[in-house]
Formats: sequence, C-alpha cells, structure tokens
Amino acid sequence: MHNHQDVVIMGGGVGGLFTAALLAKEGYQVTVLERSARAGGGLQSFRRDGVDFDAGMHVLGGLQPGGSVDRICRYLGIRDQIRVRPVDQDCMDEIYCHEDRQTYRVPGGRESFIHYFQQLFPEEKDRLSRYMDALYALTDQVGFFHLRPGSQGYTEYGGEFYEPSEQLIARHVQDPKLRDLLGYMSSLCGGAVGHTPAYIFALINCLYINGHYRFEGPASQMADALVQFIEQHGGRVLTHAEVVRIEADGKSVASVVTADGRTFHADHYISSLHPQVMVNIADPELFTRAFRARVETAPNNYSAYCVYIVLKSGTFPYINHPCYYLDSYDSVWQYGQYVEEGWPQSFAYLTPCVRNQGEYAHGMQVIQFMPYAVCERWKDTVTGHRGADYQAWKQQHTERVLQKLERRYPGFRSCVAQVYDSSPLTIRDYGNEPGGSLYGLLKDCENPYSGYVPVRTKADNLYVTGQNVYLHGCCGVPLTAVMTAEAVMGETDAIVRRL
Repeated sequence: MHNHQDVVIMGGGVGGLFTAALLAKEGYQVTVLERSARAGGGLQSFRRDGVDFDAGMHVLGGLQPGGSVDRICRYLGIRDQIRVRPVDQDCMDEIYCHEDRQTYRVPGGRESFIHYFQQLFPEEKDRLSRYMDALYALTDQVGFFHLRPGSQGYTEYGGEFYEPSEQLIARHVQDPKLRDLLGYMSSLCGGAVGHTPAYIFALINCLYINGHYRFEGPASQMADALVQFIEQHGGRVLTHAEVVRIEADGKSVASVVTADGRTFHADHYISSLHPQVMVNIADPELFTRAFRARVETAPNNYSAYCVYIVLKSGTFPYINHPCYYLDSYDSVWQYGQYVEEGWPQSFAYLTPCVRNQGEYAHGMQVIQFMPYAVCERWKDTVTGHRGADYQAWKQQHTERVLQKLERRYPGFRSCVAQVYDSSPLTIRDYGNEPGGSLYGLLKDCENPYSGYVPVRTKADNLYVTGQNVYLHGCCGVPLTAVMTAEAVMGETDAIVRRL
C-alpha cells in the first residue's frame, strides 16, 4: 500500500511525462508509474559502440520560437535544457527516387516550399498555390493546434476535413508525379491510402514546413528534463512499475496495482497506455461494453523495421535533414505495405546529430515501415529468445536495406563499422504497443470514431493522454497533455491562457 496522491499516471512516455509536469506545476502531487527501466517512451535513446540512437523522436515540429511545443516547454521552464538544432532551411527534406535517379531538395518555409515545386512544375503554379492554401486552411480550423483558447477537439468538422489525404492532393493538383512528391510526408502521419484524414495530413505537413528541428544529442534529454521538473515540484517518477490492474469502485477507479504487487491510490488517474492495454487491465465495470468492444477491435497503425548503422570515423558526411528513398514515385502511397519481392520499396533515414557536430556522421538510422503481420509468426516470443529463424529473417531484411543504401551511395558499405536492427516485435515489447504500432490506433476517415479516444472516460476519475487522443508525435502529444491536465483541473483553457 502506498500513500495517497492527487494524481497517478499510468505510463511514463511523452504524454505521461508532459501531463505530469503540467499538473505538478499546478501544485498537484503526482506519481508516474513506468514499466521500463527508464521513462520517456518515444524519447528514449540507446547507445551502440559509442553512438546514440533514438528510439522514436527523430524530427521535432513546434519548437520554433512561438511554436506550440516551444510555448509549453518555456511555460515549464525546461526549454533551455533541450539542445536542438534546426534542419537546413534550404533543404528541410531530401527525396531520392531511383526510378529516374532524381534528387529533390525541399526547402523549409511556406513560400519557399511552394516556390520550389512551382519551379519544377510551372504548369501547376496556380494549382500548387491553391493546394498550399487548402493545407493551411485545414490546419487553421484546428484552433487547439495553435493553442487558441476555446478550441479543444475537432470531431465536429466534416467535409474535406475527413476526406482521404490523397484525394485532397488530387483535387488541387493534376500532375501524377507532383501528386506523389507532395505525398512524401504521409509516412510521418501513418499515412494509409483511403484512410488517413486530410486534416491529419495537413497538420503534419504545415508543422514541418513551418520549421523542424533535430535533437543535438540523445532524445532522452527531453525526458530527463521533464522527470527532473516533476521531481523538483514534489512528484515521483517510478520505473520498473508496470500497472497490471485498474481496480474499480463502482464507476470510479479505486486504485491501480503494479506487477510487483504495489497498490497506489489517488483522487485522479490518467492512462497514457495504449487504449487496448488500458481496457484489458481495467475492471469491467469501468467501461461500457460498446466502448470496450470498439477499442479492442479498432485497427492499429503500422509498425517499422529499423536498422541502426555505426559508421567508421570520417567516412560518411553528416546530413542535417531527414532523407527519403523511393524505388518509384508511387512508393509514397505504399508506406506500411509489405511486398516481399523488392522490399523495401521506400524508407526514411537520417544521421543522428551530436553536440559540436562536425563534418562527418557517427551513425545512420534507417526506418522502413512494416505491418506487424509480417513477423506475427514469432508473436509468442520475447526479446533475445526468438530463435534462429527470426535472426535469419532479420539478417535477410537488413541486407536488403544495405543493398539499397549502396544503390543510393555507391561505396557505402565501406563506411559501415557495425549494424544493429529491430523489428515490429521490438516496438511491441519495449513500448508496450499492441502490434508494435508507431502511431497508435489508425486514424480512419471512413470511420473517424474508431481511432478516437476522449480525454475524459465514462469512469468518474479516469482520464486519457498520449498519441491516441489527439495527434501523435512531439507536437501532438504535448498538446494532448494540456487537454488532459485541464480536464483534471476542471478548468478549460486554464493552462492555455498562460502559455
């Protein structure tokens, strides 16, 4: 039995930590329960052969001066503890298509972005302008994305707000190649043809076009800053504390129990767990049968196969922006699909940034989106004990990635010192994410409510935070944290008005 707290938060990922920090600043006694050895979730980092690799957060939107995340971090007083550097303004993203060996260096900033494509496709000049206006108009409808008071949520919108993202592009742009190029950021929003809503696509595009950043050093620095803030304000972040049961007292949560038998009591409880995990460990009376069934059957977004490459010193240049490899232009609409022959048809990669970054990179991180079903045959195994056939499968897939990197950069193999890899099973087990999902529940324009989980649950004192509530990523999740903290406080816009 542990002492009574104002708030207990289940899960110490990005959502749990930001929500805890905001409530701690408001004077609440907060305890965060995290199953792993370190808090941070997608902010966690790991080291191989002296090189730091990030588990999740690779590019950061909303951190430009006055951006949403910048405002939240400054409100908490942690912004100066987070070392970041802007990506190259003249090339915020680089796209290489092997189909015609073309490289596109896409600049940042709304005007520069659209002018770049207008130069390449002059016949589309006016249509490109209208397309960009449409993206920003959709984004402007979501007031909470800009932290405007009185504008939480977006479920009331209709029309083009929920049309498939590829239809949004096709409605404004005629050239097939240009349509494909404009769709390259679909990987950042879990893009799925016929499913990804236009507003999600617009939010992500505008977020990064407005300016994105790289961590200078490991991403865990942000998690460390949040943990330190919580503890300095009287809170606790307990690791090795996996919540395995949410106990009910009627329609309220009475307590939560961890795997090692500890019980925690609070006035308010917040889950930053995946919703399918939450309903699975909760006493049945806390949720209606309809809600439980909807969450349990909701599809998850795709996962990823990742390759982490330690580079030989002084052999490969540091690249200060994300890069995208495509076999063909239409590969941008196949993220998350798996065709064994020719895999991977596309991937994203970057070279991690270190403090005092010099001319050469120390490592490279490569992300190939992949459905969980590809490795489901090993679903009952655990990390380190998946068998020889699994290791052979990984070796084969990693080799394919290296072959395509060699295709992109002839002689690349001579730069490689060591290679490590991970599969959707790794994300499932380390992140406690069903299906190893990168972005949680699938946001589906055909069924908007299937991937929607409200901040307030039907249980009187149980709330939800994290990527399944509002928007994923290093911008969306802190915004959700503001929503959740204000719900606990019972004061709409109480925090927003002070940011």
